Amino acid sequence: MKKLVIGILAHVDAGKTTLSEGMLYLSGKIGKLGRVDNKDAYLDTNELERARGITIFSKQALLDIEDIQITLLDTPGHVDFSAEMERTLQVLDYAILVVSGADGIQGHTKTLWRLLQMYQIPVFIFINKMDQAGTDRIKLLEELKNELEYGCIDFGQAGTEEFYDQLAMCQESMLEAFLESGGICNTLIKEAIQKRKVFPCFFGSALKLEGVEQFMEGIKAYSLIPSYRSEFGAKIYKISRDEQGNRLTFLKITGGRLKIRDMLSGSSWMEKVNQIRLYSGLKYEAVNEIEAGSICAVLGLTQTRPGEGLGIEEASDTPVLEPVLSYQIILPEGCDPRMMIPKLRQLEEEEPELHILWDETLQEIQAQIMGEVQIEILQSLIESRFGVSVTFDAGRIVYKETIADTVEGVGHFEPLRHYAEVHLLLEPGEPGSGLLFAVNCSEDILGKSWQRLVMTHLEERIHPGVLTGSAITDLKITLVSGRAHNKHTEGGDFREATYRAVRQGLKEADSILLEPYYAFQLELPEKMVGRAMNDIEKMHGTCEITETNGDMTVINGSAPVVTMRNYQREVNAYTKGLGRLFCSLKGYERCHNQEEVIENIGYDSERDLYNPTGSVFCSHGAGFLVNWDKVKDYMHLEGYLQKKSTLQEGSIRNQDEVADKDFISLEEIDKIINSTFYANQGNKTVWKKRKSARESYYASSPAVSNNTQKEKKEEYLLVDGYNVIYAWTELAELAEDNMDAARIKLLEALSNYQGIRKCQIIVVFDAYRLSGHKEEIINYHNIHMVYTREAQTADQYIEKFAHDNRSKYRITVATSDGLQQIIIRGAGSDLLSARELREEIVRANERLMVAYEEMQQKGRSYLLDSLSPEMRKRMEDLLSENENK
Repeated sequence: MKKLVIGILAHVDAGKTTLSEGMLYLSGKIGKLGRVDNKDAYLDTNELERARGITIFSKQALLDIEDIQITLLDTPGHVDFSAEMERTLQVLDYAILVVSGADGIQGHTKTLWRLLQMYQIPVFIFINKMDQAGTDRIKLLEELKNELEYGCIDFGQAGTEEFYDQLAMCQESMLEAFLESGGICNTLIKEAIQKRKVFPCFFGSALKLEGVEQFMEGIKAYSLIPSYRSEFGAKIYKISRDEQGNRLTFLKITGGRLKIRDMLSGSSWMEKVNQIRLYSGLKYEAVNEIEAGSICAVLGLTQTRPGEGLGIEEASDTPVLEPVLSYQIILPEGCDPRMMIPKLRQLEEEEPELHILWDETLQEIQAQIMGEVQIEILQSLIESRFGVSVTFDAGRIVYKETIADTVEGVGHFEPLRHYAEVHLLLEPGEPGSGLLFAVNCSEDILGKSWQRLVMTHLEERIHPGVLTGSAITDLKITLVSGRAHNKHTEGGDFREATYRAVRQGLKEADSILLEPYYAFQLELPEKMVGRAMNDIEKMHGTCEITETNGDMTVINGSAPVVTMRNYQREVNAYTKGLGRLFCSLKGYERCHNQEEVIENIGYDSERDLYNPTGSVFCSHGAGFLVNWDKVKDYMHLEGYLQKKSTLQEGSIRNQDEVADKDFISLEEIDKIINSTFYANQGNKTVWKKRKSARESYYASSPAVSNNTQKEKKEEYLLVDGYNVIYAWTELAELAEDNMDAARIKLLEALSNYQGIRKCQIIVVFDAYRLSGHKEEIINYHNIHMVYTREAQTADQYIEKFAHDNRSKYRITVATSDGLQQIIIRGAGSDLLSARELREEIVRANERLMVAYEEMQQKGRSYLLDSLSPEMRKRMEDLLSENENK
């Protein structure tokens, strides 16, 4: 059988549930029409719904229109439960929008229309209550065209020339068909509806079943049945519990089939399907298998969440509609809040927008709620389900924060044997854009797995701002740089560094406080317009008169939620019940009284222990805290927004010095080794203080001791290739565009240096991420280049070489990795930092130039004569290059 999933939406009291009853009755699904006011409607199954006469929870019913099986999803109409409605939109093939003919287009109707447009759902419109006095079909259709879309066409006139003439104006293909044949085939009309070019409108009275049957025939005649892929896919749109407390996951199958005992998996879970239910009202049928296009409830899944995609289906975006009010949940005396939170989490699963929060500082439970009606419902749910009677405080506005300028945030986390540094670019986003995340970081700088981890940590939580601690929004956050250590970095290190980078960037930025705004429509007698506009001005809102109809005037505008709360009561009072106010959430805009709100909230970002703004660095073997405003003085990587300066000789402070300054000095390393490795040996220690790297490696030492010449060991210089590349400014800049070129430039410099020093040089590069890679040793001119094997880092290769050969060779290691320096020093090898290595290469070249100039003055060049032909040519090229600079 063909399958369609159709949702029914409306502003409250438009007659949505009554239309559902009529469709179910005419299809033969029910034998008696239910009434909302009689509390026996088929889809109002919850006691709270029947008591209040409104739809609170989305529910489904199955009905057949000839050979089409329709799953009809009834959604809440009250604005307080609009988030529940929005989640249902994710699984619809078509939507039915019910408009009250007596009231016309109302404020929430426009909100629904914007959502349907955003989710690109084709719409059938039923204009209800046409039996009431004063309704005008022509005027209502004109209002639909002006307020919603021009493509709203009266399908009650189907087949007439006027009908085809209006259709032809909606799409070029229909215009061509109309001009050629004087009519338009159903196929073109179906396609236009499916593409949201045409919106069929039907008029009637759901209560009296007038026009309902024609409406159902129109759905059958003008709907296209979706096609589905063979691979399994499903979209979860709702979590609830049955009367026995079983957790139900409601989903739409969007591909393939689902069977009992199938294993389903999400991002971090895998569970088995225990039961599949097809619900229709209160009743359900358990089935063994279900096919694509169907809505079902699944038992056995405990970690699912609304909006999650399974199989080939991707997760949905964050809902547009969200609560703007936060309330404290006040528990009865003697009720432990920590015991209550897990129970409230069950409700949060069903209503994710509740955002149940435990404020550790205030020791209170908070919930974000859409409005007062939702409070009453939540109170009833808590009491009926958990037997606890709770109350709520007066509530507070949910503020948000954004920034006005572009900044770079830096987070560093380096307690002993931990390491991570993250650089994030924070840019202002478009209003209403939320948080956008991106990556602009080379994998040569930070591996892909670490990059993914940083993005996970960015997306996994709500990041508080620094003005009031409110959630940030309307920002684009881009990962631009970072660093990990091959052995000592763990996932938790990047979590700390990422959070701190966001906070550090926010502290530097020009932060802006945002507050929620209502878009409103106010209908009131003309003589009271002046009072109303004066009120709106006092509420820091804006408005304009959009319509005058006899004695009634319509004012449209927007104003802060905090100032418009409870304004409906004032309207009722001064208009004596003649005025009507319709409000819908417009979004967040700049707060009208930012300084006052910040002062009242009293948030201090510096004292927020759970969201630190500073970073942790390491010195003398212990971590120490650095305030947010000093972090960039200590960071190990060059700032993304920092101007790149040309490398100059002398004492110019460059990236080499920044990187080396924060790594552990040679004296500090010796102190750590003496106080750890040899601390328990007392006066018997054989460790002696060694000379500095420069003294031991370059300075002349006494040739004899006790008139006996010491054995002269062959010298080896081991260079941590990538560490040096990223520590030298000119190589790091080159590596951003071409890593191969940076490697060659380093090798050339070391090759020239070897010709002067006459030592063995081994440059080690990481290749441990390459699957199946074997250790590779390549001779590059007069030096050796090593690519490590799979699962072996450059650190490990260097440490092993130093340990195995310390008795045979005199070994020096060039690296600025503080942790590696400790290990190398402990193995008895000498050390050079990346900066010291570059300085020695520069000095060696200078000495060569001085010697060359002296020999030239004497007409001789003994130095060049002593070199091999190959090295002589390389030295001549180097000297020629220096002379041309």
